[in-house]
Amino acid sequence: MAVGEILRPQHPTPRPLSELAHRLGLHHQGPDAQVSGVAVHTGFVVAGDIFVAMQGASGHGIDFWPQAARAGAIAVFTDEQGASAIADPSVPVLIAPTPRALLGSLAAIVYGTAEGDQAKIFAVTGTNGKTSTAFLLDALMQALGWVTALSTTAERHVAGHSYASTLTTPEAPDIHAMLALAKEKKASGVALEVSAQALEKNRLDQVIADVAGFTNLSHDHFEDFGNMDNYLAAKSVLFTPDRARQGVVCIDSSYGEKLVDRATIPIWTIASSGHPRAQWTYRVMQERTVDTTFLVSGPEGESLEVVAPIIGSHMVANAALAIVMLLAAGVPFAEMVRAIGPGTSGIPVFLPGRSERVSGEGGPLVFVDAGRSEDAYRATLAALRQRTQGKLVMVCGTSGNRDASKRPLMGMAAAQLADVVIITDDDPRREDPHEIRAGLLAGARSVPGSVVHEIADPSAAIRFALSLVGEGDTVVWSGPGSQSYRDIGGVKVPYSARNEARAALNEAGWPHEMASNV
Repeated sequence: MAVGEILRPQHPTPRPLSELAHRLGLHHQGPDAQVSGVAVHTGFVVAGDIFVAMQGASGHGIDFWPQAARAGAIAVFTDEQGASAIADPSVPVLIAPTPRALLGSLAAIVYGTAEGDQAKIFAVTGTNGKTSTAFLLDALMQALGWVTALSTTAERHVAGHSYASTLTTPEAPDIHAMLALAKEKKASGVALEVSAQALEKNRLDQVIADVAGFTNLSHDHFEDFGNMDNYLAAKSVLFTPDRARQGVVCIDSSYGEKLVDRATIPIWTIASSGHPRAQWTYRVMQERTVDTTFLVSGPEGESLEVVAPIIGSHMVANAALAIVMLLAAGVPFAEMVRAIGPGTSGIPVFLPGRSERVSGEGGPLVFVDAGRSEDAYRATLAALRQRTQGKLVMVCGTSGNRDASKRPLMGMAAAQLADVVIITDDDPRREDPHEIRAGLLAGARSVPGSVVHEIADPSAAIRFALSLVGEGDTVVWSGPGSQSYRDIGGVKVPYSARNEARAALNEAGWPHEMASNV
């Protein structure tokens, strides 16, 4: 990955500002301009861009126009307030009452993403498993021989070239830029991770998925949505004609069944074997330390045995969902069998920071994981318990300035399922780390007989965890996953849990892996 490289089409077709104004039904002031890209942040401006200046929580984006202009922006897309703040009549300005509401439409025109043949788009939402399912989709498409594009919290890539990823779902102009580049690279399929916040903030505008997928729903993001009903309603938007043509929904949970009832597009259902409403089912057949074999069965007697380097029934659910999403998009079942069925190496996937093993052969098993919810804790710990002969130790922290009501539930789940829990700092952001740890500790210490430690420094915490274990034991460090920084006081400080865990293993005299897909 080239650090700082901006994901854009390599051969954009400039569009006159006057054409943009006409097609969007907007007014523009100043001279015309040939626009070839759209940028929401000054750090992502490319020469020829129109810079989007919107009202923010602490100021107006028009204040950053001088920086955008120096970086190469040639026009501004803003509201009346922003337009009135530009004193220079030579600046081309496109004016909208609410620019955010038209970001997707503007980007779709500039990048031409609604024109001609496009790659098939697969959009995945849910509380847990979105990233994993998107990676599994990408791996499956590559196994089928497709050129692919991927956009997740952990990584973005197009045709094998990686780009930095920051938001779970990027802003609408970034999504359309990626789709335009995917078209240039003749990609056949695109996998998108979609958050409820992204749907609420119009980041998927003018993007219609060929297939939308739903993993699950559990207690999270109450800081944004308040309760589970509102949270489900936000997710449900993806399963409407403006967002997707059809959907595949995992109905292992009651929320999946509720989503099926709310959806206004054709829906396929999938669940664990024996579910009475599921059209497709999955069943775990064999679990090993490094992989799992499972069976996917269809409504007309279809049966596909698959091996994948994943851990736990929750990950099997994600893999099965990805398989059925591709079948829903028209991939023949026989072709899927040839690509990943018996006689093949299975699904060639690596899931960064998702129960990712960093330990080597011999000694304790050590994993890093991105889970930051009660449901994620329970699924991961249950899966690792089955693979652990001895002691199971969990190191965990969570994010600041996020839903605090889930923290005691997370701590309780950790203490109920792990033999030892070590509460540490993760991403405090602008919140007091002591308060974050206190929420987790309250839940963990409420479990009778629990063994709980508080070690604020995560580097010290993982080393203490390794001092407690030996051959046959397991340590899982949940929270940071594959993240390459810690957000402390709003500053992203470089930090890798993977590298720190490997260093701690080395210091303890245990072997470690430089890279592993569990």
